[in-house]
Amino acid sequence: MRAFYAAETAAHSAQFFMMRGRVAANEERAERAERLLAGLSAVGIGTEEPDEAGPVPRGRVHSPDFLDFLERAWGEWQHLANAGPEVLGNVQPRRPEARYPAGIVGRAGWHMGDLACPLGEHTFRAACRSADAAIAAARTVKAGAPLAYALSRPPGHHASREVAAGHCIMNNAAIAAADLHAAGLRTAVLDIDVHHGNGTQAIFYDSPDVLTVSVHADTNHFYPWFTGDTQERGAGPGEGFNHNIVLPMGEGDEAWLAAVSDGLSHVKRFGVDVLVLSLGLDVHGSDPLAGLCVTTEGIGKAGTLVREAGLSTAIIQEGGYLSDALGDNLAAFMRGASGSS
Repeated sequence: MRAFYAAETAAHSAQFFMMRGRVAANEERAERAERLLAGLSAVGIGTEEPDEAGPVPRGRVHSPDFLDFLERAWGEWQHLANAGPEVLGNVQPRRPEARYPAGIVGRAGWHMGDLACPLGEHTFRAACRSADAAIAAARTVKAGAPLAYALSRPPGHHASREVAAGHCIMNNAAIAAADLHAAGLRTAVLDIDVHHGNGTQAIFYDSPDVLTVSVHADTNHFYPWFTGDTQERGAGPGEGFNHNIVLPMGEGDEAWLAAVSDGLSHVKRFGVDVLVLSLGLDVHGSDPLAGLCVTTEGIGKAGTLVREAGLSTAIIQEGGYLSDALGDNLAAFMRGASGSS
């Protein structure tokens, strides 16, 4: 299996985070990649540097204002008096009455949905290269490979057209899916991260072009809180092209694997040429942000379900944060997906 990772993404290692009113260490740290790389190595998978895909694929998914903000924000932030070391939006607009502001503090609030995705000096470049890895995986599958993997960090599935959130800067899976659709391929995104893929849902919500399916813990009690219910089915031409499969908090292997199987059934009924799989290893019971209690064995079985579905699949890394099991979880999934022992 070909796998893609851009070493430049290690320069992004977010610091600020807030959890239940307390400032805490951000979970989207560069060490995540080191542990995931170790997991790949354990099953004999090396990584390649992805080619630079340029701005066009990103522009299919994200607004010009948002991309401009991401590129310029850190530089403009340095001109503020007493500015902190990372760009953070401490005020958010209440749309639709809001107007787009000119100043960097206001634009930070406009384009940052929460306090989990601070921007540092190297974040924009890292996000571009993270998206490049996803595009490389998608194009590898498009060229005929049955599987490819992108170690994309920062992750992406909470980022919408013009808002970064939940550790996510650009939506890597959506960029990959849009690139495949632009090439004339029928494409679906199946998100099996513990959190609802709200950004991916929002990007494609009113479009029939890309099917979106998310398996996740109940957002009445879990991030991202405001979306992810089963009645969210798409809108306008996209009605019926979005599916949410919701699990009660704390569920384990049996319920999660049944939900993943259900999600794959939705995808197969759609009749895809390529599946983009948003892989979140934060379903594991030891993950610091976990809302489910899936085991390493269960994650491996999910890989087997993906393989048995027989779909050409680009696997894009989403969550999975610092725990002793992180590398083992990726290795288990890859063993299942590739059919190796």
